[in-house]
Amino acid sequence: MSQFTGAPIFDADQHMYETPDALTRYLPEEYESSIQFAQIGRNTRIVINGVVTDYIPNPTFNRVARPGAHEPYYAGNNPDGLTLQELMGRGIDCPEEFRNPEDRLPVLDEQGVRETFMFPTLANLVETSAEEDYHLVGEVIHALNRWMLEHWTFNYQNRIFASPVITCGTVEGAQREFEFAASNGAKIVLMKPAPAFGPHGWRSSALPEFDPLWRDIEASGIPVALHASQSPLEKYAATWEPVKVKNAFAGSSFKTIVRGHRDIADMVTSLICHGTFTRFPKLKVMSVENGSDWIGHLFDDFESLKTKNPKAFEEDPIEVFRRNMYVSPFWEGKVSDLVELVGDDRILFGSDYPHPEGLAEPIGYYNYVDPMDEERTYDVMGDNSRRMIGLPTLNPQSGARAA
Repeated sequence: MSQFTGAPIFDADQHMYETPDALTRYLPEEYESSIQFAQIGRNTRIVINGVVTDYIPNPTFNRVARPGAHEPYYAGNNPDGLTLQELMGRGIDCPEEFRNPEDRLPVLDEQGVRETFMFPTLANLVETSAEEDYHLVGEVIHALNRWMLEHWTFNYQNRIFASPVITCGTVEGAQREFEFAASNGAKIVLMKPAPAFGPHGWRSSALPEFDPLWRDIEASGIPVALHASQSPLEKYAATWEPVKVKNAFAGSSFKTIVRGHRDIADMVTSLICHGTFTRFPKLKVMSVENGSDWIGHLFDDFESLKTKNPKAFEEDPIEVFRRNMYVSPFWEGKVSDLVELVGDDRILFGSDYPHPEGLAEPIGYYNYVDPMDEERTYDVMGDNSRRMIGLPTLNPQSGARAA
């Protein structure tokens, strides 16, 4: 079957590179000393509460990796065994289209991308780096969201949908942040797939105490994106294999395999086992940049537990997943396998452009995807994302399908 390539693309995973003041421009004065940029040798690092983090190698983004620099690694075409850092090379000066929506829009036109979700990059490190100072985390996230609203808006010309961040240190704080996002036109919000630290210690945001937040989100119809970010499991991996750096691109084979996809699998398990999806069956949650290999293993675990204890779940957990979850698989994943698990109406194309682990060009996805017929191509490459946020679908041959 030849691959149809004429579907208008909605890229469910693109990224911005923030300006250096994105975390600090709107930070209250009493917290200004908590977020610093420091020059350490030839490198600039973020210092949070006096602790240097190197998770993002260059947090100013004045130079960045080439889009798709890691593509050979993830495509399984790396015969010389180069590391991610070696593949990344010297990098490039950060183009303006990575910094603002005015310059990004013409690039989307060149790429054949009609709409996109635009995720922040610096947000990846905030909640883990500051972790147990939930007051600081809340203030930094709000400052970032204010910067994002000013710099990108949450809906730029109904084509670029920047994603404000919701952090769950406190229920009330998360509700306030969500209200800020929703009242300013957000079409999607971003959450870290991990436990949150608050006044009662570490716990899941899927526990019943967070029901007021999920009630607000369900009523709004706004989807929640669970995007891969700096993992709290790094501490666990370090108990087996101490590391000198936490650079996102310096992971060992041990760390890669041990961490696997536990963050997203555990978050979704919590949303199902702690009953959030049952109490709020209209919630829409999407997994972004977490791959899809973990889903089959999770379904096996659900089936195993159901066999041993038929009363373990209020509803069939696999059907709950299929009702509430959307998945943007890695570009090197196999769509047909995922269709068998979750259905073709729940799969969202995402390129991760312009990150090095993404595609050099979103249209390059057709070099890797197993051939899809025209209807599935329309759905996966755009219409499923449009349905999810209430935009008109663009396949002229299919009727409107409910989200």
